[in-house]
Amino acid sequence: MKSQQYIKEKNSEWKPANTYNDSLKEPLVLVFGNRYLLEDPKIFDEIKDLYPTGDIIIGSSAGEILGESVTDSSLSLTAVEFEKSQYKVVRENILDYDKDAYKTGQKLSNQLPENNLKHVFVVSEGSFVNGSALIDGLESIHKSVTFTGGLCGDDARFEKTLVGYNDIPKEGEIIAIGFYGDSLDITSAQYGGWTPFGPERIVTKSDNNILYELDEQPALDLYKKYLGDKAAELPQSALLYPLSVKSEGKKEAIVRTILSIDEKENTMILAGDVAEGSVVQLMMANIDKIAEGAAQAALFGMEKREKSPDLAILVSCIGRKLVMDQRVEEEIEEVVEIVGKEAVVTGFYSYGELAPFRNSKKCELHNQTMTLTLISE
Repeated sequence: MKSQQYIKEKNSEWKPANTYNDSLKEPLVLVFGNRYLLEDPKIFDEIKDLYPTGDIIIGSSAGEILGESVTDSSLSLTAVEFEKSQYKVVRENILDYDKDAYKTGQKLSNQLPENNLKHVFVVSEGSFVNGSALIDGLESIHKSVTFTGGLCGDDARFEKTLVGYNDIPKEGEIIAIGFYGDSLDITSAQYGGWTPFGPERIVTKSDNNILYELDEQPALDLYKKYLGDKAAELPQSALLYPLSVKSEGKKEAIVRTILSIDEKENTMILAGDVAEGSVVQLMMANIDKIAEGAAQAALFGMEKREKSPDLAILVSCIGRKLVMDQRVEEEIEEVVEIVGKEAVVTGFYSYGELAPFRNSKKCELHNQTMTLTLISE
């Protein structure tokens, strides 16, 4: 596997992150960056000039990960040439299916041939997609394949996200990258590090990812009561206090972030489904626990590997970034220390993370979680 990395700050040129000699043949090009910068149509032309034969995947982010660094208001680029294996990129726009995430996931999976498919990485729009339904749609076609990825971000604005495949990025796009080949060794992992607090409450009314009632009381009213003065800053302040959700039939609790609120209906719209009868509890975190969680994710990702990874794609949550603030790079450093400095590290801060739990192939939508996809040939 060969690779190259570049970074582009606002009002500057693309700068190589390392020294490169060889050109890449038909590389997979991953670009993550600030939504405002990606709205400039000239950006795609610049990337195409750098890699005219590349397959270019672009996604807006809430922070860019490149090596051990985390940047804002920038564009990060990682180009990878697979020498012993293959990949196939497919795209759909959820707006073509009336925002039906399940159907969109099915359409994507149907385009990926089953034979020798080892893994699928997803880069999805993140502002209105139901991530749980998207996963269900993807897995309805390929039941034995592992999926990871993330929902794109827009810093803490929550206005809109952009995704593109070999084109100028736009709203509603969802991209799936299928990896093929016997030489591939792909593992994934996730871990949070957040601590539940306060009373447990029962979801007494919900509709997919819309939460109406907890303990037969309006959920938004209860949530605002706990937030106190921070309620005026919703939905951004919700990133600091996500919900732990324990659902019937699930061994592990999942974390859910509030994507938006509906004051008129007195509801909260979550990043994924929350079933009636689930037990929810508020969560909080401190910087040390979050960094330790990232290290734990890296340990889980490495425990079953046959060789060190060549490429590490990290998708972490904007909520973790807001809590860590100036110390956000500590969680990336923890990961790099464990996966090895030889690995090319890329990724982004997201509105939702896709990865299985440990010792499971079933993908789940996570929030406030560090996820890793580790790849070698």
